[in-house]
Amino acid sequence: MFFASDNTSGVPQQVLDGLARANDGFAPGYGNDPMTLALRDRIRAVFDAPQAEVFLVTTGSAANALAIASHCPPWGAVFCHELAHINVDECGAPEFFTNGAKLVPLHGAHAKLTAHTLEHALGGAGKGGVHQVQPALLSLTNLTECGTRYTMAELRALCDTAKLRDLPVHLDGARFANALVAEGCSPAEQSWQAGVDVLSLGGTKNGLLGVEAVVMFDPAQAWEFQMRRKRGGHLLSKNRYLAAQMLAWLQDDLWLRLAAHANAMAARLEDGLHKHPDAQLLFNRGGNMLFVTLPRAIHARLQAAGAQYYLWPDSAVLDGPADTPVTGRLVTSWSTTTEHVDAFLAALSTA
Repeated sequence: MFFASDNTSGVPQQVLDGLARANDGFAPGYGNDPMTLALRDRIRAVFDAPQAEVFLVTTGSAANALAIASHCPPWGAVFCHELAHINVDECGAPEFFTNGAKLVPLHGAHAKLTAHTLEHALGGAGKGGVHQVQPALLSLTNLTECGTRYTMAELRALCDTAKLRDLPVHLDGARFANALVAEGCSPAEQSWQAGVDVLSLGGTKNGLLGVEAVVMFDPAQAWEFQMRRKRGGHLLSKNRYLAAQMLAWLQDDLWLRLAAHANAMAARLEDGLHKHPDAQLLFNRGGNMLFVTLPRAIHARLQAAGAQYYLWPDSAVLDGPADTPVTGRLVTSWSTTTEHVDAFLAALSTA
């Protein structure tokens, strides 16, 4: 009953086999190996973006921070949701890598921005001239930190609003695959065709050992990204081991099948939670994350029975009045089984 996060699961055998293939013989370093070049071409084909540039790093924070820094000057303002990972969970990495750019967090229900909110924020931004940071970038997250999902119409509206102010758009796609299969659109439709300029394509939360791809649909900033990646210590010499993971992941749509399975397990869990009289789901499920409010005593009994998940927000604790509502975050993964879900629901029924 492990629902703490989808980055706690293991690695599919297909990916391990891909790593074994990369381990055969010798290859040039720093991304000049055949596997890295093949991966670039594969991602270009998957996204129907023949001019895109593709770069690999090992963490989502590096992908986000370096992508943002390549599109934002130190005096720039990065507009994002107040719950965005770049604002809450990356220890100032975007500010660090941009050498001082300011994150401008905006409010929005269910961790989603709206075009109206963004338009209002941009309306007064930078009007103090040299005394204010200047609008530089919009960063969106899909799936959001609350497990919700932007519809295609919402995504296009936000990108259109940004483009009216000549702002590039970054998409934090740590769970891009989960959003993609849930929305039922193509990778191109959910990225550059909607107006996204640079995508952090997450792999670690969807079965990879540890690799994220930064996909630049506008290659104009590609050289700057390469310099920043090297200067920041994120250029691996044995880059083929990163590329091998993602090549295997993309082969025969494995990445989409893994995400679809995680989403399906979340849907099964959601159905069971709806049947419990004390359970209240806070947000509409967008993919593979659920936020459920239960009496504190039920959380305590579930965790005593072996269920592992985080309370939300982080400040929530199990100490206190038994009947106080407390929220838990449940995340399913590619390796979650129906038995895991059913065991959790069985424990809930007796809690």
